[in-house]
Amino acid sequence: MCACVALVVGMVAAVNLAVPMLAASTLHPSASALVWIVDTYVIVFACLVIPGGAAGDRFGRKGVLLAGLGLFAAGALLSAVAPDVVLLLAGRALTGAGAAAVLPNSLAVLLHAVPPEKKPATIATWASMTGIGGVLGNVGGGLVLTTGSWRWLFAAVVPLALGTAALVARTAPVSSRHDRGLDPLGTVLLVGASVALLVGIVQGPEAGWGSAVVLTGFAGAAALFAAWTFVELRAAHPLLDPRLFRIPGLRSACLGMTTIFFGMFALFYVNASFLQYAKGFGVLGTGLGIIPLTVPIILGGRHAGVLTRRIGLDATVALAFAFVGGGLLGLSTSDAETPYAGYAAWLVVTGIGVTLALPTLSGVIAGSLPPDRAGVGTGLQATTREFGSALGVAVIGTVMTAKFAAALPPDVRDAHTVAEALARTSRAHDVVTAFVEGADAGLRVVGIAVLVLGVLVVAESKVSPGARTR
Repeated sequence: MCACVALVVGMVAAVNLAVPMLAASTLHPSASALVWIVDTYVIVFACLVIPGGAAGDRFGRKGVLLAGLGLFAAGALLSAVAPDVVLLLAGRALTGAGAAAVLPNSLAVLLHAVPPEKKPATIATWASMTGIGGVLGNVGGGLVLTTGSWRWLFAAVVPLALGTAALVARTAPVSSRHDRGLDPLGTVLLVGASVALLVGIVQGPEAGWGSAVVLTGFAGAAALFAAWTFVELRAAHPLLDPRLFRIPGLRSACLGMTTIFFGMFALFYVNASFLQYAKGFGVLGTGLGIIPLTVPIILGGRHAGVLTRRIGLDATVALAFAFVGGGLLGLSTSDAETPYAGYAAWLVVTGIGVTLALPTLSGVIAGSLPPDRAGVGTGLQATTREFGSALGVAVIGTVMTAKFAAALPPDVRDAHTVAEALARTSRAHDVVTAFVEGADAGLRVVGIAVLVLGVLVVAESKVSPGARTR
């Protein structure tokens, strides 16, 4: 089950390493297409993870888990052989649907397989794989991409998914089924609303913020989110009951979790290109280059609870956002001349914030719901994480594109990607400088957003006594 988690989480991290290769490939993707290649997997994953858990309850967790791994392998294979961007996006969506079936059911299978006294340690081990999976995705993705082709990244996933499926088929127990509704209408509305929102954000720099496609995206997102809320309030078995957000602690913790992953995956998206373009790292070096961020997450997670008991929940959450936002702002001062040691130090600062935030906010979400709704809490945590990740990639990609295009030399100002600009001019230094300006601007915007949203999260806890945990 831990291998399943590492596989689906590692794919989120690994694909960022391939962005420069994809930009220079024969597919010739635009800047917005590059964002969609990363985000399609994440947004489908986010929107389907709760239905994936419901499907496991209804049709059998082991069977849905195996089906998810099969979809994951099929989507990766389609991505590997895709002749154009459209089929690549279809493959990414299929892979995301598979991941959404894998993640919740891997935990459900584990909890069914272990005795009650071992469940807390089992959950902690399973949760730690989300951090370890990110490291494995970066390092393993870097190793695979040294072959020189982005297609091998997706091809390598196919035997991993099939091998994991074989292990699941052999070792996972069969659990009982429950008659839990799937809420297909609510699922379709949530996916549609999320995609419409990202269309508005991602297409803004290329189409123009007042263009029909952008305005339609934002208007469509508002209408679909409103329709989703209406449908969920009337559904007998809602996908996600909006009334849950009346609980102050749950509301603020979900916003906090979304914000932390918003900042973290915005960093992942820009880090891979920054280390390759600005610092001249190879793909393996780039994969290893993010490790300073993950060291505090892996080594320090168990100590976050001690700090919370010592200084309180509000102070711990405030520190977490200060470290994450401050780390991102510190990273925004980096350029091609910045020593990697200085860059790595800011990664550690950001990682400390993430280490403080994840177990603390997870505990608030879990503690805000009664025990019989624990499954909803698990799904809600996964949804907020993946949705924040998708939003972070979309926002930083949008800011980077706009600033990069404005800073390019006049003869290539209409270029949409670094690879396109480098192919059309001999002024490589000016192109890289423009990219660094775009990356720094994106990190500043995301860092400030994390700090502002962090203030809102802490303020919600301060003004709402029910938001605090004992």
